[in-house]
This record gives sequence, structure tokens and C-alpha cells, in this order.
Amino acid sequence: MERFIVSARKYRPQNFDAVVGQEHITTTLKNAIKSGQLAHAFLFCGPRGVGKTTCARILAKTINCENRTADGEACNECQSCVSFDRGTSLNIHELDAASNNSVDDIRTLVEQVRFAPQAGKYKVYIVDEVHMLSTAAFNAFLKTLEEPPPFAIFILATTEKHKIIPTILSRCQIFDFKRITNKDTVKHLKKIGKIEGIHTEDAALHLIAQKSEGCLRDALSLFDKIVSFTNADVTYANTLEHLNILDEDYYFRVVDALKDQRLSDALLIFDEIDRKGFEGDIFLEGFAEFLRNLLVSKDHKVASLLEVPEDFKSKYMAKAKEVSESWIISAISILNEAIIHLRTARNKRLQIELTLIKLSYLSQVIDFSSGEEVKKKLTDASKSVSYKALVISPVKEKQVPVKKEILQKETYQKVHPVPEPVLYVKESVAPVHKEQPKRSGSKNRASLEEIRNGIASRMQSQGALELTEDELMIAWDDFIKKLDDSGHSSAVTAFRESDLCVSDNNCVDICCKSEFHHNLIEGERGELIRHLQSHFNNRTITFSIVVDSNGKIPDRQKYLNSREKYQYLVSKYPLVRELKDKLNLKLGL
Repeated sequence: MERFIVSARKYRPQNFDAVVGQEHITTTLKNAIKSGQLAHAFLFCGPRGVGKTTCARILAKTINCENRTADGEACNECQSCVSFDRGTSLNIHELDAASNNSVDDIRTLVEQVRFAPQAGKYKVYIVDEVHMLSTAAFNAFLKTLEEPPPFAIFILATTEKHKIIPTILSRCQIFDFKRITNKDTVKHLKKIGKIEGIHTEDAALHLIAQKSEGCLRDALSLFDKIVSFTNADVTYANTLEHLNILDEDYYFRVVDALKDQRLSDALLIFDEIDRKGFEGDIFLEGFAEFLRNLLVSKDHKVASLLEVPEDFKSKYMAKAKEVSESWIISAISILNEAIIHLRTARNKRLQIELTLIKLSYLSQVIDFSSGEEVKKKLTDASKSVSYKALVISPVKEKQVPVKKEILQKETYQKVHPVPEPVLYVKESVAPVHKEQPKRSGSKNRASLEEIRNGIASRMQSQGALELTEDELMIAWDDFIKKLDDSGHSSAVTAFRESDLCVSDNNCVDICCKSEFHHNLIEGERGELIRHLQSHFNNRTITFSIVVDSNGKIPDRQKYLNSREKYQYLVSKYPLVRELKDKLNLKLGL
């Protein structure tokens, strides 16, 4: 029985033209050989299984070939090429740096470099996985790598270029290998299948290429396993079964169910997938990749990014026309979040079912500004805009404010009286027909008064405290204490030196002495509003801030705190201070 050789070794390229997917590398090397401009050190870096070591061996074989072809390829017939193919050539030395990474190993290699080749022009030293060398070994290699003998050429190969020290990188000519595309992998596997007499389907080979993720060696290993599993009949169905890949027909069915909001069907399809032994993360990741392909299929400009078998492209194109872009983008976002949370979820099945529920009702909650459907709705619902002149009158006592901006304007007028302004308030009104009577201003004012009275009655029924100056100062002192406990000393000073008065049932006027204090109080606006609304159990309370260098609000009686009351009493009744000192009393500040 003939000894079996895996495809990765049996069909390893023997010349540059046979290398798959690295034309930018092979063309450069052939031109360098033909022109005689070979560097003394090369660094081949890139992902695993893309041809780094293969190209290094081909380069070593070609530069020692006695009868090179016109395009710079080895003849494979001379003594040097034959000895290389048999593995008996003395001009090629390979070192696995993963297991020979010490200083002594490099020193031994350096000592061998001094000897000239017995036959041929060059001695080639291939150091694989060079990033595994220790720092001391790298340093021992520097001098020889920089100035080797004229007959010595070094080829370093690595999958992790970032681990190589810069002094090594600067001494090498660097070649970056790229991943093998799915198209090139399928073409190579199909070629091997014809040579071996194996029946293959393009869809099956495409699955193998996708599973290998750009690594040709992995693709050849998978191909060998599937050939053994299927008895040389590589079909799409048995490849799915062997590689444990979910059939894309399931994703088409799930999309149809979710698009039509048939949640029960979507859950049953997932249950069928789960009973076949597929893990939840495989389903979610595959579904996200499927939706990505659908999104790509919607635009012919990027259709080349669709990496699926040719037989499936028309199916993707047809399905992409049935689903909106906004739905696909939102679904991918939900799936991405679900994949992240699935890793920490205890009940993974419930997590996936919740994701399907979200996707089922997704079409009802989409609100993308760039979506065509939303644009149409906004156009249909558009209304004409008119401007109505309103004269602002001074706010009366216990009058609920309509807008916070108007209150701030009124407060400013109290400090700096100005003529009554006329504001133009933007309001959206529907088109009015001639026969439709226009609303009168008195009716609008009456409706607004009813709303105010309704709010006031609701607040009283809910147990809201009345906004009085005494109760306001209690709430104010409590907020100052909170600020002091949190270490906001500058804000505490601004709050203590500000004056307060109640403008009406739901508004407080704050008069501060400087713009600096104004900014400090404004910085605490959110917390202060929440504190006042919570204290008075009234969610309509607000405040306005006015800067006045005098620090007082005209025509308002200033509220005194405890210390100011005490100082006022002492100024009128000096015996109060003596009584306080004798009884050792303290002010409740």
C-alpha cells in the first residue's frame, strides 16, 4: 500500500508560479533574482499557512539553480535542484527558533556562516518563527546579520513581527504576506480535486475556504478530512455536516419569520437548530454574518465584498430587496449586543429567545432619520408654521409660569425695569379653511387658565407643600448642607450669599452678587431643581437666577436666616447676647 501524504505536503509549491495568492511577493523576488539585486537578509512575515516558509525554500532553491529559466524560475532538473528536492542539499540550513532560541544556538549558527559553500553560489539560512528568539540571542545575531559573508543569505520567517526588536527589522528587507482569499483557495482546491479524481462542489469548497479563514494549509487539512469522510464525494450537504456549519437556508427562513413578525415560527426554527446540536453563539454569529451579506447585497457597488458561492448570490440579491436597510442595521446592532451578553448569561437559550423577540418587533420601533419610510411619514405629517405676537405682562402673585424663559425675562425686568417687549412664539398650526372659525385669544387664555388650575388642584391632592419663603429657606439650608458634605466649598459660599424670594406658586427668584456665583449656582441647577421638587412634592417647581451687584431684589422683603435674626435681636436688645453667654446657648445654624 502506498504511503499517504497529506495534501499540504504533497502539493507544496516547487516554484514561484505555483505559490497561491502571493503574487506581489513572488514577482518581486523573481525580479530581484533576474537583476542580481538580492538582499543579504529577508524577513517574511504574515499569518500562518500563507506560504512564508515555502517561499523561503523556493528562493533558496532558485538562487542556487544552475540553469534558471528566463523568467527567474528554478529548472528543477540540475544537480542543485534535485538535491534540494530530496532534502540532501548542503547549501540550505533551516533552524526552528521556537525550539532553538538560546544564545548558544545562534552562536553555533554564526560559526557555520564562516564556511563557504562546496557547490553553488550561496548558503541560505532559514530561521523559522524568529520572534521566539530571546533578547540575548537577537543581540548575538545582530553583527552577523548586518555584515554577513557575500555568499550567505538569511531568510527569517515569523507570524508576529511586532515581537522582533527594531535593530533586527532595520537590517532586513521585509515582505508582508497576506491572507489567501476565498476565491484563490477554492481555485486551488478544485485543481487538486481534478488531479486526485475527487468530485467536488463549488459551494462545498467555498465553505472550506471560509472555515480556513485565509490559511491555505488549514484549507488543505480540512479538504483531506472531508475527502476521507465522504469517500471522495465532497458535496455541500456533507461538508456542512462535517464542519458543523449551520445551513444558510435556516437564516433565510428566520429572516422571513422576523420580517413578517411571526415570532412563533422564528422560535420553532431556533428550537430545530438547537436540537441539531448547534450552540447559541454559532447561531448568533452566523446570523450576524448573514445579515451583513444581505446589507452588502443591497448595493451593486460593494457586491464584490459578498463572499458566498456564486449559486447563492442571486438568492441574497433577491432577499435583500425585501428587507430595508434600517431593519438590517438595527438587527446587526441587536445581535452584536446579544453576542457580548451571551458569554456571561446563565440561561443562554433565554438570552437568544429574547433577542429573537426584539428582532420580531423591530419594525415597529425603527426610527432612522435616513430611512425612506420615516422620511415619507414626516413629509405627510408636516404642517405650516405661523408666528403669533404675544405681549408679556408682569407676572402676578401665585401665577403658574408657562415657559421658563419668560420667567427669567420677567425676573430680569424686576431688577432692571424695561419697556414691555413683544416676543414671537413659534407654534405649529394646521392649515385653516375659510369656513373654519378662528380661535380667539380669550378662548386660548381661558384654556391656559384651566390647565393651571388643574395642575394646582392635582398638586394639592397629592400632598404638595405650599411654596412659602419660610419653607423655601429650610429646603435651601438643607441643600447647602448637602453641598458642604460633598466638599463643594466654593458653591456653598455662592449659595449662602444669594438672596431668595418666591415669585409665585412654582417659581423661585435667586439673586446672586456676581457672575462667578451665577455660574456656580447654574452648575448645580439639575440637583437643586430635583431637591426643591422632592422637598415640596411638586414637580413643576423651577427657579431663575439674576445677577445684581447690590445683591438684593428690589421691592422684596429679605428673608433672614438664624444668624441674621440673632444679630438683628442683639442690635435692638443687647441683653440677649448676655443671656446667651450666661446660659451657654448655641445658635442652630
